[in-house]
Amino acid sequence: MKINMTSVFVDDQAKALGFYTEVLGFVKKHDEPVGEQDRWLTVVSPDEPGGTELLLEPAGHPAVKTYRDTLVQDGIPLAQFAVDDVKAEYERLRDLGVRFTQEPLEMGPVTVAVFDDTCGNLIQIATQAQ
Repeated sequence: MKINMTSVFVDDQAKALGFYTEVLGFVKKHDEPVGEQDRWLTVVSPDEPGGTELLLEPAGHPAVKTYRDTLVQDGIPLAQFAVDDVKAEYERLRDLGVRFTQEPLEMGPVTVAVFDDTCGNLIQIATQAQ
């Protein structure tokens, strides 16, 4: 068994696609209409195009707002992405206007930072020392 897909709830799929591809650097994999307004919209790492997909899931379900608002209020990231160097990625993203809620922080063998994805979520980036 392996993880094939995971998701983040987004307020606006088009806005999310722009942020996740143009700012974060993911690549669109699937973009299929589902219903009248929603899309089956996934992105992948350009380094692993056959790897785990991230579904940019519409946040229309009534439970999503409470769930996400509570996570954001408590400063809890919805997802974590691995990067080679958190400090370098922090600087790159900050220079692109990304708002961080936590600057790079070393916690033993792991360095993390947390940013707002502009779509209702906090996302953590992490590097583990080798």
